[in-house]
Amino acid sequence: MKVINQMSMYVVPIILLTIVSIGLSKKIKVFEIFTQGAKTGLDTAVKLVPTLVGLIVAIGMFRASGAMELLVYALSPVTDWIGIPAGVMPLAILKPVSGAGSLTLVSSIMNQYGPDSFIGKLACVMMGSTETTFYVIAIYFGVTKVKNTGYMIPVAVTADVVCILLSFFVCKLFFL
Repeated sequence: MKVINQMSMYVVPIILLTIVSIGLSKKIKVFEIFTQGAKTGLDTAVKLVPTLVGLIVAIGMFRASGAMELLVYALSPVTDWIGIPAGVMPLAILKPVSGAGSLTLVSSIMNQYGPDSFIGKLACVMMGSTETTFYVIAIYFGVTKVKNTGYMIPVAVTADVVCILLSFFVCKLFFL
């Protein structure tokens, strides 16, 4: 273990040194290319700000309006029949929209139920097995100005639903 810790301290500097060395050996202006990439990244980040602000405001409004609780209640006949605990349903609903909001919910679930509870374990597996679908769609398609997403949204939402269900069944298999 000590060897791995020692090696890990040197991996990033070696990679950076290798990249700079290869660039210099090929007579590439490494610093110019780096600053150009940083400028492009900053321009992209600035273009993302309106989309991110809109997404954050929409998530805040969704949660504050009580729509989250209403949706959990509307889904409860199906989730109760399957056996999915109501405590993780807000996470299942929010995760496709917001990673940071979901992380806050997982923290809340851990505080309320404990990390060793079935709901705590399910929340962790669910957090790791689903994607922030609408966040990714909003960011990538917003930056690239793609208007027609085709089958992207139905397929991605279906994948999220499948991952939520599979995370429940896997946790039920291993932890109950």
